[in-house]
Amino acid sequence: MTDNVAAAVDSLSKSKQRPRKQPADTTPKKQPPYAVVVFNDDVHAFEYVIEAFTKVFGYPHEKSLALALQIHTAGRGIVWSGSLEVAELKRDQLRAAGPDFYAAEKVDGPLHVTIEPLPG
Repeated sequence: MTDNVAAAVDSLSKSKQRPRKQPADTTPKKQPPYAVVVFNDDVHAFEYVIEAFTKVFGYPHEKSLALALQIHTAGRGIVWSGSLEVAELKRDQLRAAGPDFYAAEKVDGPLHVTIEPLPG
């Protein structure tokens, strides 16, 4: 009797199985990289920008200085690239870096920072 029950259960389970549809593309899509872009301005002091890059990105003083000089001469520069969520965080951290105590005159606004998608 148990052989008959086992055979009945086996045939029942086989008849109820539906073929699974395979997704067309099973590989996850990579997110495009994003860049944190800082623009040059004439109100923030170099020391402030260098200190902000060191604090937010953990860059050594020399790299922060090189980035600040590149932004000063080119008018803008990419200071970091990666995922969108982290780029948004880094942008917000630069904007909230605090007041510029190094400036000759009081600075009312934060650094001009945006994020842009990179090709690829």
